[in-house]
Amino acid sequence: MAEPSRSTRLVVIGAGPGGYAAAFRAADLGLDVTVVTDEERLGGVCLLRGCIPSKALLEVAELVERAREAREFGIDFGDPTTDLDTLRDWAGGVVSELTDGLDTIADRWGVKIVNGRAAFENSSAVHVSGDDGETTIEFDHAIIATGSRPIPLPGTEFGGRIMDSADALALPDIPDRLLVVGGGYVGLELGSVYAALGSAVTVVEMTDRLVPMVDDDLVRPLMKRLEDRFEAIRFETTVTELSVTDEHVRAVLDDGSAAGEETFDRALVAIGRRPNTDDIGLDNTRVDVDDDGFIIVDEQRRSSDDGIFAIGDAAGGQLLAHEAMHEGRVAAEVIAGKPVAFDKRAIPAVVYTDPQLAWCGVTEQHADSDDRELQISRYPWRASGRARTMGSSDGLTKLITDAESGRILGVGIVGRGAETMIAEAVVAIEMGAVARDLALAVAPHPTLSETLHEAAEMQVAHPPHLPPPRGSGDGGSDDRAPDD
Repeated sequence: MAEPSRSTRLVVIGAGPGGYAAAFRAADLGLDVTVVTDEERLGGVCLLRGCIPSKALLEVAELVERAREAREFGIDFGDPTTDLDTLRDWAGGVVSELTDGLDTIADRWGVKIVNGRAAFENSSAVHVSGDDGETTIEFDHAIIATGSRPIPLPGTEFGGRIMDSADALALPDIPDRLLVVGGGYVGLELGSVYAALGSAVTVVEMTDRLVPMVDDDLVRPLMKRLEDRFEAIRFETTVTELSVTDEHVRAVLDDGSAAGEETFDRALVAIGRRPNTDDIGLDNTRVDVDDDGFIIVDEQRRSSDDGIFAIGDAAGGQLLAHEAMHEGRVAAEVIAGKPVAFDKRAIPAVVYTDPQLAWCGVTEQHADSDDRELQISRYPWRASGRARTMGSSDGLTKLITDAESGRILGVGIVGRGAETMIAEAVVAIEMGAVARDLALAVAPHPTLSETLHEAAEMQVAHPPHLPPPRGSGDGGSDDRAPDD
């Protein structure tokens, strides 16, 4: 039976990356912390049904593709076969080990875990209902870390043959034909997994290109690769109808000039997410939300109700796990009395396709509003010895700087290992580095990390692994990027 009531210095609602990071940091600072979660385990969507299981499956997908590409190197492993039961068990084992680790950390910090659904009774108490009964938790401060949920197509709901990301990650089967609605992170990552495992994948995207928030020159190598792996990619197309029959999903696809009906074995809908803030009793507090349901917060993650903070997907932003973790630590430190704020210049984002996409800071397509002159260099991986040894010469490293000061404003990378390379760029931007700083730093050779340094060198001298521009030869430097 649950206790009728209890009190705590800090209650954290939600146990995803933002929630547990906030709880652990608060406990580290000496606060009495209670976490309320409606999940059986700590970790939230990211660990239990999102980031971690998807990366496990993407690792498998990349392994399958590498095995196929090895034929170009003179090595033939034969056609890969898939044992779904073993694959599910392996991915589940990864998740289980990580959740066990979080349980251990929570126990050692003395963080109390209450299972159930929380809703605010007022600005200083939440009501929790769960399998063990009901309880009221009074608090001095609260951090809302309730995350978000996928948005279905209008007139449909998730279940059965119409999958959200969690359904797809459960690997119910490998459909012969899979429709993916949405050409962003989730659609392309999971579409790549199913394509590697044998599905004929059709991606439908309502805009004119994939991953619309990323510069087109970075998306182009990925687009070329996916055109070979997917059955079809359809731009400026919408799904106007989606219905389920006994054995198929019926979809009506409209490209603006004509609408046609097609059948698929399953459909994955990945068109965005909405915050989980509509059923947690915010009406009983002074917390304000915007028109989309995101909680409005200041740079310290404090809502319009002074004692209540919000982090992660519940408060908007880029809806990234690592963003939520940092916000959680900021909120915990503010509550503990420290003078901190969430003030980041470069939050990295990664699309874990093959090739990977990673970027941080300013993008070229959104730079016009900054009203400043930019200098942009693009270093093609065809000039990288390491990229060629990996069969990844189609990659690109892009550096965006302020033309007057040389300060690094943004970096974009497409290619294998982009997920790790982008970290160096984040540090450079946060520290206010200029292009010359990167150009003068020594990178190991031969590595992919060299491409970031040579992209910087393109802005202060001519890098050693690119030919000089036509007509040059006077020994001077040239800031121009070679034609790609």
